[in-house]
Amino acid sequence: MPEKKSKSPQWLTAVEAHDYDAAVSYLSLVYAPRQALRLAAALRRRPLEQFKAKDIFRASRLSLLGVSNSHVDKDRQKIKRGVGLSPLLLVRDPQTSSVVIADGYHRMCAVYGIDEDALIPCKIV
Repeated sequence: MPEKKSKSPQWLTAVEAHDYDAAVSYLSLVYAPRQALRLAAALRRRPLEQFKAKDIFRASRLSLLGVSNSHVDKDRQKIKRGVGLSPLLLVRDPQTSSVVIADGYHRMCAVYGIDEDALIPCKIV
């Protein structure tokens, strides 16, 4: 259950460059390597959109990581300090009727734990 609302997450206006490399690495496990590269290239060209944390969580069908996860805790500390987070990178997978979080799973879990209704900037293909 999300904790009582505290400081709202701050977001960077652009995805950090290394997040695209991380997305390719992860997507290469889910899709063929060439497809992973194509998806990452398509993500680079997409504009930012916003979705509620709870909707991304539900669409991804992933388990929520708890505060004991070091990466989630690191992102929660950034939120508390007002440090901007990088937007998420998402891929719609029509075969599974779900959303693949190509990069930003820990950030999404951190934000959801603070405010499940928070709008998260994302790029999605």
